[in-house]
Amino acid sequence: MQVILMEKVVNLGNLGEVVRVKDGYARNFLIPQRKARRATATAIAEFEAKRAELEKAAAAKLAEAQALGEKVAALTVHVSQKSGVDGRLFGSVTNHDVAEALTKLGCTIDKAQVRMPTGPLKTAGEFALSVSLHTDVVVEVKVIITGEHS
Repeated sequence: MQVILMEKVVNLGNLGEVVRVKDGYARNFLIPQRKARRATATAIAEFEAKRAELEKAAAAKLAEAQALGEKVAALTVHVSQKSGVDGRLFGSVTNHDVAEALTKLGCTIDKAQVRMPTGPLKTAGEFALSVSLHTDVVVEVKVIITGEHS
């Protein structure tokens, strides 16, 4: 299926590009998320008419993400979890826990934006995680996990 992208999509293309994707990807993800439209002649004509407006909105979204990125990069997140004597946690710290802690600090972050390449954190200590606020804005945040001995 050919679609026209309404915003930048990672590993696919930029705003306004007409790309060919699998039907299911377009129907189940791109179109419902309003990231793309079917590339019909009328849709392309409508897009060209609104191109300046959409580019302005995309630039505003990028500027907002960069401002939030500077705020998030300056933060240190402290998460407390029950642990054993050796520092291993009972359970783990997931991207949901980190996103919740960032939200409590005043930055509204979705759990899908927190990147944990090695999976959930299972030991106490200090970790550097990345937070993807926009396709072009990825910042590092320091997470300190302290263990509570029971």
